[in-house]
Amino acid sequence: MSPIMNSSCVETLLQYHPSQQQQQQPKDENSSVLFFDSNLLQKQGEVPKEFLWSLGDMVSTTQEELKEPLIDLGIMKNNDEEAIAIAAKHVREACLKHGFFQVINHGVDQNLIHDAYNETDTIFKLPLSKKMTAKRKPGGVSGYSGAHADRYSSKLPWKETFSFQYNYQNSSNTQVIDYFKSVLGEEHQQTGWVYEKYCEAMKRLSLVITELLAISLGVDRLHYKSFFEDGDSIMRCNYYPTCKSCSLTLGTGSHTDPTSLTILHQDQVGGLEVFIDNKWLGVRPRPEALVINIGDTFMALSNGRYKSCMHRALVNAERERRSLVFFLCPRKDKTIRPPNNLLTKKQPRKYPDFTWSNLFEFTQNHYRTDSATLQSFFHWHCSSSTMPSNF
Repeated sequence: MSPIMNSSCVETLLQYHPSQQQQQQPKDENSSVLFFDSNLLQKQGEVPKEFLWSLGDMVSTTQEELKEPLIDLGIMKNNDEEAIAIAAKHVREACLKHGFFQVINHGVDQNLIHDAYNETDTIFKLPLSKKMTAKRKPGGVSGYSGAHADRYSSKLPWKETFSFQYNYQNSSNTQVIDYFKSVLGEEHQQTGWVYEKYCEAMKRLSLVITELLAISLGVDRLHYKSFFEDGDSIMRCNYYPTCKSCSLTLGTGSHTDPTSLTILHQDQVGGLEVFIDNKWLGVRPRPEALVINIGDTFMALSNGRYKSCMHRALVNAERERRSLVFFLCPRKDKTIRPPNNLLTKKQPRKYPDFTWSNLFEFTQNHYRTDSATLQSFFHWHCSSSTMPSNF
């Protein structure tokens, strides 16, 4: 288990001191906030020790690429049953082994993806003081984070993130717009509008993918779609600045996603790697494609048949990298339980019941995600007197 950061400051990180107006607000334990400024950190000449990763973490890639299937989702719209059966077979083979595949003809307009990247640039080029007004609150997911320096004290990722939630049943068509206006001001209404449209497209796409996954597992086609239709998902923009000593640090350390599904668009710099067969394999960037991977929660929903695979993100010495990530999540109070027809005498129930809110709370307040998140969660979950296990 990686340490959650305590209230002491990280010496070699920079500190942001709130303005006098901000300091008039109620204070928490620290009057200053740790922040990540890659330009200033690079001028130090050496990567601060808090960003250094162990030799085991930094095992180099083999220069091989993952041979994940490329699925044409146009077949779902056309309802081509024969083609759907073939695609489901390819998805099943990939998910049984590593949980990664890519999709094309996914219905997300390329101009919208381009606009989303432009707004990502807008966010991360804001002055630090402005970004800090939208900083992520402890235990929450929404807002700005620089290297997660507010949460952890070692193995910090060389990146900035900006995240926000997207509720599938919110009757308002301005929930994202309203969020951006509330944390960054009226002048960022356009940024909110672009991400509102992007999240709407992700919602539609995610539900189509759940249909294909259900078909591939041999369960009712609408089973997972119905389960996620009232979901509460997460959108995240990632920015990985250049790092001259990129062989010493990582953009994101090795982990599995605790969420259900991840829908990723990565720019053409590359850097996403998947650990399979005891080696790191790169995932080829395709401008017209989206990368899909199974998360821990869906692994539980498939009774462990589909794999939530360990992956990481590298940083680049010459080129900054960006990505757009949408994490499909169920409604927080829903019970995570596989359909009955995935339970047999040879494959009995593998995981106990849990809710996404429990797992989310565990990863936000008690545990840094890694390759053992789900098993560590169940140990915590089943030993908690406040959450008795029915397993």
